[in-house]
Amino acid sequence: QVQLVESGGGLVQAGGSLRLSCTASGRIINIPTMGWYRQAPGKQRELVATSTSGGSTNYADSVKGRFTISRDNAKNTVYLQMNSLKPEDTAVYYCHIGWRGYDYWGQGTQVTVSS
Repeated sequence: QVQLVESGGGLVQAGGSLRLSCTASGRIINIPTMGWYRQAPGKQRELVATSTSGGSTNYADSVKGRFTISRDNAKNTVYLQMNSLKPEDTAVYYCHIGWRGYDYWGQGTQVTVSS
């Protein structure tokens, strides 16, 4: 069974930084795509960033230049470095992987940015 465990959320002032981590456990290898999504209160879940095993990355326009996604394939871990945080970045952040036709989600980690 595949499980995703996230860490690194918290409360930070505007302009600050946080780093999220997500590790996939279970009998899983060669994950094609790992990514992060977020959901703010009253809003739909939205893509933040994705990373492929081939090294390609994709970002939402709202986070380009501020967030960086990276991964350690040997550890089945994906990271999200978030800099210059804004109050509008406040949301629950979810890790996601697609693997062998299935979608897997983490439990979510709260990120709160105060103004």
